[in-house]
Amino acid sequence: MRVLTEIFRSPRQDEMYLYVDKKRGLKDLPETLMEHFGKPEAVMTLLLTPERKLARVEAKEVCKALVSKGYYLQMPPAKEEYLLDLYRAPTEARY
Repeated sequence: MRVLTEIFRSPRQDEMYLYVDKKRGLKDLPETLMEHFGKPEAVMTLLLTPERKLARVEAKEVCKALVSKGYYLQMPPAKEEYLLDLYRAPTEARY
């Protein structure tokens, strides 16, 4: 199975990506998905095979979703709560 895939970035949420079959494009995607995702920003086009290495997801999972639903939505990774607390805490300058 090989799928020519177009990948889009969400302008509303960091690290959220939408993979679509380039032949089908964005026209048949659910309206609620597109409302949540925002206006897609093209990132890249690639030939996706089940064996291909992807950073955060198994390529065969993406291929299956592209064939069955016409898209795959990659959500941002979960952030550790304690890291968010560190980010929110004020920092002290020490010299």
